[in-house]
Amino acid sequence: MSLEIMILDDETIVGERLKASLEKDGHCLEAFTDPLSAMERLKTHDFDIVVTDIRMDNVSGIEILELVKRKNPRTKVIMITGYATLEVARESLTKGAFDFIAKPFKIGEIRKTIEKAHDALKAEQKG
Repeated sequence: MSLEIMILDDETIVGERLKASLEKDGHCLEAFTDPLSAMERLKTHDFDIVVTDIRMDNVSGIEILELVKRKNPRTKVIMITGYATLEVARESLTKGAFDFIAKPFKIGEIRKTIEKAHDALKAEQKG
């Protein structure tokens, strides 16, 4: 099954690498570097999975997480950050993030996490 995935990271290279890699797996991806543009898109479209950086200009990944969970609690949100702290990880998970990945990460890490999120989505549909 193809997943609809949003990638949001203010570092262009991160979005480009993830988009290219995950599209090879057959998923539909939209990559954003501007959190405000991503928020506008989230208001009009439901994604299966959102992968978002935590520290960005104007809007934090926590705000993105809260918006996604208000609009569609089913969407799995994966947080990525180069500033991983226990406090930030705890806040993300408490607010409903599916997982938390520290940068730098390997594409394989993201792939495995997306597979787990996909399995969780399938289990919820059956349940």
